[in-house]
Amino acid sequence: MAAAETKNRAESERVEGWRRERLERAGYAPADASELASRTDIDLHRAVRLIEQGCPPELAAQILR
Repeated sequence: MAAAETKNRAESERVEGWRRERLERAGYAPADASELASRTDIDLHRAVRLIEQGCPPELAAQILR
């Protein structure tokens, strides 16, 4: 059971890292990208789309919080 938990944790960390990188590439500040990436209730595609549609990254982060 411990091996499965370790594997799940590692996978979650990889996904969060990927989300953080994607958010930073979209224009979010590293701190905002890190916070938003860790929240499973935030839709990554919506977060990126806000910026692509012209919303300033700081405002987009506030909207998503």
